[in-house]
Amino acid sequence: MPYLFTSESVSEGHPDKVADQISDALIDNFLAFDPQSKVACETLVTTGQVVLAGEVKSKAYLDVQEIARGVIKKIGYTKSEYMFEANSCGVLSAIHEQSPDINQGVDKKKKEEQGAGDQGMMFGYATNETEDYMPLALDIAHKILQELAALRRENKQIKYLRPDAKSQVTLEYDDNNKPIRIDAIVISTQHDDFDSETKMLAKIKQDMIEILIPRIKSKYKKYAKLFNDKIKYHINPTGKFVIGGPHGDTGLTGRKIIVDTYGGKGAHGGGAFSGKDPSKVDRSAAYATRHIAKNLVAAGLCDEVLVQVSYAIGVAQPMGLYINTYGTAKVELTDGEIAKKVSELFDMRPFFIEKRLKLRSPIYSETAAYGHMGRKPEIVEKSFKSPDGKVVKKKVELFTWEKLDYVSKVKKAFGLK
Repeated sequence: MPYLFTSESVSEGHPDKVADQISDALIDNFLAFDPQSKVACETLVTTGQVVLAGEVKSKAYLDVQEIARGVIKKIGYTKSEYMFEANSCGVLSAIHEQSPDINQGVDKKKKEEQGAGDQGMMFGYATNETEDYMPLALDIAHKILQELAALRRENKQIKYLRPDAKSQVTLEYDDNNKPIRIDAIVISTQHDDFDSETKMLAKIKQDMIEILIPRIKSKYKKYAKLFNDKIKYHINPTGKFVIGGPHGDTGLTGRKIIVDTYGGKGAHGGGAFSGKDPSKVDRSAAYATRHIAKNLVAAGLCDEVLVQVSYAIGVAQPMGLYINTYGTAKVELTDGEIAKKVSELFDMRPFFIEKRLKLRSPIYSETAAYGHMGRKPEIVEKSFKSPDGKVVKKKVELFTWEKLDYVSKVKKAFGLK
């Protein structure tokens, strides 16, 4: 029987995402000046105020206020009427030294024996629904907000947009778990004040359907037919949305973990990503399991897969590796047998994950909005400036866990053509 499935996304101006982006900007700056930095940084944002807290072990000294203000400015909070503005907001830092009790479980004499930074389980997921091996509903939800941000920055076709926004997409699936219809799209976008709320709602709805949605449709050749006139649109369904961002709602690092991953598909171990250096397996192992899942599906081993890994704090070897192909495997092996072969292909000890995916580089700011998974791997040059004026330029590789560099190894291991 057909069923409905929904995923949501939030924009870079959403208060929780503002917090995530500040935390990850701090991570990048610490790693740029000291690649061995150990960082766990949380951010809270509210009306006119940013609070930074967490634990750090690093040789680097940073102007954390300047970094936070730079992030806020880049997002677009640059006007006093937003009640949260880059130059005028207060920034309070309560960052302190990392506990030696935790650090002793991570740092070992032999790098290869590096222990996991915490206990827990992490999940990776992939499906062949989309070109980037992500669930379609989440993929569309992300792209809606990325295009909305592009329209805001262009400031030509739509001139009233403010940074905060949310989207939600509901798909109908058939009995073969294939998407056949977009049932509903929800878009809530912060905006400048209008003279008339009735005219405002009509104008925003018209612009979203006639300007934004065609830009989204053009990105989905395979699913273009899903964008038809039968979609139920809910555009700013509560009405006026002038007050938004950190003034409208307090934001915290790590509150959008489902937006960050697979939109409710697969599973989630509960650990957030932003603000954590790669010794924290909440982050690094989640990337590693995504890398495994994507390469398994891309190699044709299965149509859909969930990968779980788990750790004990201070212990290098994972507690176990679990695979669920949802009955879509193309080989005559059980999921347990597949998991055994996969564990021989991918070394899941924390040191080797960091090395394989080049995670001790300043690559995290780009992950902190519009999802950590399903993104485009690319090499970019980034520049960082310390309080004493020292400038460091680094070429880094973004989203290494999205690379399909193990497809040939998977095919060989499983005898796939």
